[in-house]
Order: sequence, then structure tokens, then C-alpha cells
Amino acid sequence: MQYMMLLTETAAEFAQREDPEKAPAYWSGWTAFIGAMAQAGIIVRGDGLLPPHTATTLRLRDGKPIVQDGPFADSKEQLGGYFIIEVPDLDTALAWAARAPSAASAAVEIRPLLPPMPLPAG
Repeated sequence: MQYMMLLTETAAEFAQREDPEKAPAYWSGWTAFIGAMAQAGIIVRGDGLLPPHTATTLRLRDGKPIVQDGPFADSKEQLGGYFIIEVPDLDTALAWAARAPSAASAAVEIRPLLPPMPLPAG
């Protein structure tokens, strides 16, 4: 079964990505996690995201678009990236999520993927 792991990070964690002193430790944690998943053969897809200040949020209200710079969610944690993994069950997905560097300080949300939808004919 395929699951999506939505990885959140705090603002302090996002800042570590570019801090000359903290970036090596930050990235080595993610490199080890990704390497372990790759070695287990469970990664289907995954991408990191640029920091939240690069986001743009669109909402429709009364049929009109409202565009806002930055993420819409007002929280201490923001989406930092995702992986789609293929594992036998939710318990296995949770075990992998627990190994994510951001699990210790923010959160990892696990969701099963919907089966592929049939494309319309024509």
C-alpha cells in the first residue's frame, strides 16, 4: 500500500538549512533517513519544499480568487516536504515516519493514497 508522509518543520528547523554552522548536521540527518528508505526500497517519490515564505496561497471566495503571500496555515509548524512510500501496512509506515528527523520536533502526518482514478475516455 502507498502512504504519503507529510513532513512538517518549525521555523527554527527551516533556518538550519542555510545556517553555515547547523546546515551540515541538519542535512546529514535527512540524508541518512532518505538513504535508509532508499536501501529498503520503499520510496516511490519525495521532494523537499522551499521555506514557507516562498509559498503563495490561493482561495476562492464568491468565485473570486484571493491570493496571499506565504502559507495560509497560521501554525508553529509548516510543511517541509513529503515522501510517498510503498509499505505493507500503516504500522510499517508509522515506523518509517518515526525515523524522520522532523518527527522529534514537529510532526509527520501519514495518509494512505487513493487508488489511481480512471482517466476519462477520449
